[in-house]
Amino acid sequence: MSNPLNFTETSEHRDLRKAVAGVGEKYGAKYMYAKADEGEYPMELWKEAGELGFIGVNLPEEYGGGGAGITELAIVQRELATHGAPLLMLEVSPAIIGTIINTAGTEEQKQRWLPGIASGEYIAAFGITEPDAGTNTHKITTTAHMENGEWVISGQKTFVSGVDVADSVLIVARVKNEETGKYTPGLFMVPTNSDGFTAHQIPMEVKLAEWQFQLFLDEVRIPEDNLIGSLDTGMTQLFMGLNPERIMATAMAVGSAEYALRIATEYAKTRAVFGQPIGAHQGVSHPLAQCRIELELAKLMGEKAASLFDAGDIFEAANMAKYAAGEISAKALDQSVQTLGGNGLTTEYGLARMFSASRLGRIAPVSREMILNYVSQNMMGLPKSY
Repeated sequence: MSNPLNFTETSEHRDLRKAVAGVGEKYGAKYMYAKADEGEYPMELWKEAGELGFIGVNLPEEYGGGGAGITELAIVQRELATHGAPLLMLEVSPAIIGTIINTAGTEEQKQRWLPGIASGEYIAAFGITEPDAGTNTHKITTTAHMENGEWVISGQKTFVSGVDVADSVLIVARVKNEETGKYTPGLFMVPTNSDGFTAHQIPMEVKLAEWQFQLFLDEVRIPEDNLIGSLDTGMTQLFMGLNPERIMATAMAVGSAEYALRIATEYAKTRAVFGQPIGAHQGVSHPLAQCRIELELAKLMGEKAASLFDAGDIFEAANMAKYAAGEISAKALDQSVQTLGGNGLTTEYGLARMFSASRLGRIAPVSREMILNYVSQNMMGLPKSY
């Protein structure tokens, strides 16, 4: 007989959540909005999260981390988002890059990069998406080849988060096998101060305190040992980072939905019309209750995905969790604004400011349509149309 699922929060998780909540409340949405308006990175929040051990909570203790897993890092992200202060680079530096280096890197590479990633003092970005290929690694055109004992990388990447504060970018590039003529993906740590490395910020209507960049790599040279892992297992190594990214995106979307619903719920309790709070009317209460239910379902799926990943399962659950969270993120914000009416569009409540960002969970890091493709074809056995 299998053990029943345990939905009781552990004391360790409860303590972590409360500690992160204190930091989230200290900074909050107004801090993040101000940083976005000023064109500054929320470095005070990032540094404090690092000093308290939140950033590297998923990385091994021997490299300066907390010795926990993606489950705990997702708690950090979700709790920050619940208080209006999520950190996009949590999805990238410790979740994607930290996981890949920890699982595929050499001991020297772990010693070189993981302690800084765990403390937040070293920030690593991730470059996979290209203008004409998206995240289809079979179609990327960025290439790497060996020359005089160095890797030489040329190509373009787009929608790369946090390059302005990153020390390196983990670049996904194609490497040709001279014996077979086939190309395989390789993962390369490229310092942002390398010759031939250029970054341009992409103008975005999503006004966050963390920005997107387009990268141009013109024969960028890096040491041979900046290749992470093996060229023979590049795709597997890649997914060891992409699934934590989806789990962290789930946590961010769920937390943001909870933040919006909390504002709407409090408003519905106190805003009185015709002699009673508007929340007493089913036209207001039922849509909010529906959002609450769907939020809890997405949260549970996210927790399942994180738990399974930490146990070695890297596929279906992360995709489905990210889909569910993306849907409720957009829906919860829309209903929250509707609940507040005109006040939902004011600066005072800050909900309208979240509209563009609430769509991120349905687009990135993988679109809802591609998740539906995966589920229909790989899980349900339906035929492909492409």
